[in-house]
Amino acid sequence: MPWWVWLALALFMLVMVVSGIVYACLHGYHAFKDVAKLGERAAKRIDAMGKPLTQQDENDAPFFTRPLQDVTERYTNAHTEVIERREAKRNRHAQQWAQWRHFND
Repeated sequence: MPWWVWLALALFMLVMVVSGIVYACLHGYHAFKDVAKLGERAAKRIDAMGKPLTQQDENDAPFFTRPLQDVTERYTNAHTEVIERREAKRNRHAQQWAQWRHFND
């Protein structure tokens, strides 16, 4: 083989090695930025978990020492919230299905 073929092969090899290193560095940099963002979000949430919760003005006595009316009110309020969440979910699902049903119209 002539010398210029070897030179072309060697140059091609060097170009491919350099481009591979650049490719790996760029992807590594982007991955590092993504991990840094994820770490920042996780740190914010962990800090928020460490903060004390706001105190409510409710009675903190055990339920078995309270009047039965307090317990029933609290249960009905909680159950009302559950029903509202279920209805909201059902409405969101119905809206999404309606959108999908008429997607190709």
